[in-house]
Order: sequence, then structure tokens, then C-alpha cells
Amino acid sequence: MPSTLCSRLVVVTLLLSSLAVAQSQTAQSKGSESEQAKASDALELVEQGQKLVAAGEIDNAVALYQRALQLDPDLYEGHLYMGVALDLQGKYDEARTHLGQAISLANDQQTVQALRVMAVSYAFQCNTDKASEYERRAFDLQYKWNKYDQAAGTADELARIYLECGDYDNAFQWYQTGHLTGLKQPNLTSAQKELWEFRWEAALARIAARKGQKDKAQQHLTAAKAILEKMNNPEQTRFYPYLEGYVAFYGGDYKTAIADLQKANDQFEGKDPFVLGLLAQAYEKSGDKAQAIAYYKKVLTINLHNPTNAFARPLAEKKLAELKS
Repeated sequence: MPSTLCSRLVVVTLLLSSLAVAQSQTAQSKGSESEQAKASDALELVEQGQKLVAAGEIDNAVALYQRALQLDPDLYEGHLYMGVALDLQGKYDEARTHLGQAISLANDQQTVQALRVMAVSYAFQCNTDKASEYERRAFDLQYKWNKYDQAAGTADELARIYLECGDYDNAFQWYQTGHLTGLKQPNLTSAQKELWEFRWEAALARIAARKGQKDKAQQHLTAAKAILEKMNNPEQTRFYPYLEGYVAFYGGDYKTAIADLQKANDQFEGKDPFVLGLLAQAYEKSGDKAQAIAYYKKVLTINLHNPTNAFARPLAEKKLAELKS
């Protein structure tokens, strides 16, 4: 074969090979762009769903989350917020399937969030064994990362779950863990130290109140107030009426509890489901069925996924069914 013809064949072969590679790369690029577009669309659907949940349109939000997961089955946010919405619907087993998926898909920055959301899911049913399992995992990670302030908050969250579910000994242990962990922060200011001291006294007041130790609860309440006055911190001072109302309610003084909790409700602009739930219970204990029903209904207008709503929402649903029957 003449050398010129051979050379031309080589050139043509190289051109065809280059063209094939270019076409393959273009196809891969288009495929990648398509996947990115799907992921972006899925995330947008999740964001829309979150707004619907906040507005109380949970069924519509679930429908959006389903669409998002059809577009991107491995979307962390899709599984996480689907779990949140299903918990608010009371579909706990189904919710935990999605939350388990979220935990498995989470990156390092997302893992603690996913674990705590799962813990709250179990708090809706006061399953303290399972809630503790996930809160402890989150706490251990935060502690390992030297994020002592965050770890302390997680410990307090677990303590709160134990407290409201009636396990006062474990509540004490985890509030103490939270207190000591909070004090481990480097370069702790006097204001930060006073804040952790206030939280500790507030915890002890609530534990004593739940145990029926009225005098002890009042002693810790007085100590908490003294710290607040020293701190002069309006952001923390607004929590005091709630603390007073809590102690009064579990001390059986429902008239005082209602007065204090109304102040607390004003401080929180009617958006704290736990305060609303306590008010409802105080009115119910006082024999005011109409007001109790009104406040239980208000609880159900709040669609938060946190410990306060995990305690308030199921109770409100149960009580409304009983009071209306």
C-alpha cells in the first residue's frame, strides 16, 4: 500500500476515534447536567414542602417530598423532611424509615442533625430507650469534635425527653452532663458561666416539681431568679414566667400556673406548643373545659419538629378526642 494512502487512513482513523470520544464526553456531560438538574429540582421541591409544613399543609408537603424522592432517591433532605412531616401526621414507623435513610446518607456535617431528628421522632411516643440511643450518638460526635456548647445542648435535650416522659433520675444525670459539658468550653466568660448555672437551677426546679418536692422546687426557682437578676439578660429573663408556671402547675396551684403561663405565652408570642399545652392542662384541671379545648387546638396549629412539640402534640390530640366525646 502506498505510504500516502496509509497516512490518510491513519488520519481518518484518528479523526473518527476523536469524534467518538467527543461524542461520548458530550453524552456524559449531558447526562451529568441532567442529573444535576434533577437534584436541583428535587431540592427545590423539598424547600417548598417545608413552607407547606409551616403553614399546616402537611399532606401537600408529603406529596412534594414524594416527587422530590422520585427525582432523587438519595436526597438527604428529601428523606429527612419526609420523616419530619410523617411524624407530625403520627405515622411514626414510616417516618423512621425515611429518617434512617437520612442518617445513612448524611455527610459529617449532617449526621448530628439527622440523629437528633430521629431522637425527637421517638420522643413523640416517649420511647426514651431509642431516643437516648440517637441523642447519645449525636452527643458523642459533638464531644469528640470539641463542640462542647453544642454537646451540652444535646445532653439537655435528652434530659428534657427523660423529664417529660417521667424518668427523673436519668433527667437529672443528663442535665448534669449538659451542665458540666457546657462549662468545658474554653475561655468561658462570666456571662456564659452564669447562663449554664441558670439552666442548671431551672432544671433542678423542674425535676423537684415533677417529684412533688414543692419546697425544693421553690428553692431552685429562687436561685434561678437570683442568677437571672445578676445576668441582666432579657433573652433569658423571658423564660422565667414559663419556669414559674411549670413549678406552679406541678405543685397543684393551677390559678398561679395559668397567670404565669399566660405571661410566658405572651413572651413566646403564642408559638411555644409546650407552654400552650401546659396552659390547656391547667385550664382543664381548673374545670374550664372551653379554654382547655381552645388551647389544645392552638397546639395543633404549630408544626415544629422538636421536643416541645413531641410532648405537646400527641397530648393535645388525645385530650381533644376525650374532651369532645
